[in-house]
Amino acid sequence: MKYLVYILLVLASALAVYNATLLNFTNLLEGNSRIAVYSILGCASAIVLLITLLISYKIKEKAQG
Repeated sequence: MKYLVYILLVLASALAVYNATLLNFTNLLEGNSRIAVYSILGCASAIVLLITLLISYKIKEKAQG
C-alpha cells in the first residue's frame, strides 16, 4: 500500500507540472488556463492528503512497536 501512495504522489506531481505548462499568465482564469489552475489546485490537495496518509502510516508503525 505504501508503494501505491508513492506512485500516486509521483503521478500527481507530474500532472501538476504538466498543467503548469498550460497556464497563460496574461489571462489566468480564461479558457484552458482556468482548467489548468483548477487541476493544479486539485493535484496540490491530493498531494497534501497523500503525505498525510504517509505520516499516519509512520505513526501507526511507531505505535505498534
